[in-house]
Amino acid sequence: MTAAPPHLRSRTRPVLLLALVAALTGALLLPRATRAEAAPTAFAHPGVTVSRAQLDFTRDKVLAGAQPWKGAYDQMTASGYASLSRTPKPRATVECGSYSNPNYGCTDERQDAIAAYTDALAWYITRDPRYAQKAIEIMDAWSAVIRSHTNSNAPLQTGWAGSSWPKAAEIIKYTYTGSWPNAGRFATMLRDVYLPVVIKGSNSNGNWELSMMEAAVGISVFLEDKASYDTAMAKFRTRTAAYVYLESDGALPKTVPSQNLNTRDKIVSYWQGQSTFVTGLTQETCRDFTHTGYGISAISHIAETSRIQGQDLYGTDVGERLRQALGFQSKYELGAAVPTWLCGGAVDRGLGPVTEVGYNALHNRLGVAMTNTQALTQQNRPAGTNALFVAWETLTHGDNPA
Repeated sequence: MTAAPPHLRSRTRPVLLLALVAALTGALLLPRATRAEAAPTAFAHPGVTVSRAQLDFTRDKVLAGAQPWKGAYDQMTASGYASLSRTPKPRATVECGSYSNPNYGCTDERQDAIAAYTDALAWYITRDPRYAQKAIEIMDAWSAVIRSHTNSNAPLQTGWAGSSWPKAAEIIKYTYTGSWPNAGRFATMLRDVYLPVVIKGSNSNGNWELSMMEAAVGISVFLEDKASYDTAMAKFRTRTAAYVYLESDGALPKTVPSQNLNTRDKIVSYWQGQSTFVTGLTQETCRDFTHTGYGISAISHIAETSRIQGQDLYGTDVGERLRQALGFQSKYELGAAVPTWLCGGAVDRGLGPVTEVGYNALHNRLGVAMTNTQALTQQNRPAGTNALFVAWETLTHGDNPA
C-alpha cells in the first residue's frame, strides 16, 4: 500500500477503548453493539431526528424573525412541498429501477413523504391546523394504498421514503391536538411495507444500508419497537465503521462481515479503486460526493435520533467518524486542490445539504473545531432539500442548542 504523506494523515483522538483495541489488534470488524446502544426504556416523542425542544427553539426563532431560521422557514414554505393544494399520488406498487428507470411512483412517494414532514414542521411553527391536516391527508393517502416496492432500487427507495414518513408522523401524533383516525393504519403501513425491507440491510454501496438503517431506526421509534431498534442500531454501528476510515482502523478499512471483503484487492475495488486510506475518506468518496453525502447524512440523522432517545453517540467512534468525514469532504467541496493519490487527482463534487446536523452536534454542542465544515455549512445556508430524504436542516438544526 502507498501511504499518504505524513502531513496529510489526520490524527484521530482516541474516543473509545474499543477503537484503541481495534488499532492495536488490526481488527477489521466492529464488535456487536454494547448495552449502551440498546433501545431506551421509554421512547421520547417526537423523537426522530428532531425533538420537541429543538422544535420549540426553531419556532421561537422563526416567530422572532431571527436569522438564519426565518430565511430557512421562508425557503421551506415557498417550496411546493408546503403547498396546501398538494394532491398526494399514492400507488399500490412503487417500482424503482436502477438510475430511476423505470420510475413508477418513486419520485411521487419520496416527495409526498417530504411534503408530509414539511407540513408537520409548518404546523408546529405556525399552529395553523391546515398544515397538520394536509400532513395527515398525505400520510392517509399512502397508508390506504401502498403494498410493496419492486425492482432493483426497491430497498433504497424504501429506505429513503421510510426515513421521512416517521419524522412527519412523530410530530403530528405527539403535538397535533386534532384527531388522526387512521394513525393506526399508518403504523401498520410502516410495520408491514417498510420495516421488513429496511431491517434486512444491504450489501450494496454503503449509503444504501445507512439510509435503510435510518428508516429502520425512525420507524422503530414511532412503533416503539425495541427489538427492531436494537437490530438497526447494531447494523448501523458496523456499517458506519466500514463506511468512514480512521487511521486507527489499521492498514485497511473495516468491513461488514456479510460482504466477504476478505482481501485487500476486494476492499480497494469496493472503495472505488482508492488504495491510499486516510482519516475521513469514505467508501464512496471516489465515486462522487453526492452519494457520499447520502451516507454522511444518514449517519448524522441516526446519531441525532439516538441522542434524543438518550444514547449520545457523538462522543463515540460514530461521532469521530462523522466529524472526520464531514471535514474531509468539506475541504474538497470548498475547492481545495485534489492530490494525485486521492481518486486519481479528481473528485466529483456535490455534497448536498447534509452538514447542519453533524456540525451542530459536534461543533456547537461539543465544542469541536470544524473549520472546513463550518465554512461549508455557513456558505450553504439555508440548507434546503435533496428531494430524497434530507430536508430543511438549517431550520431544524442550524445552531440549535436544544
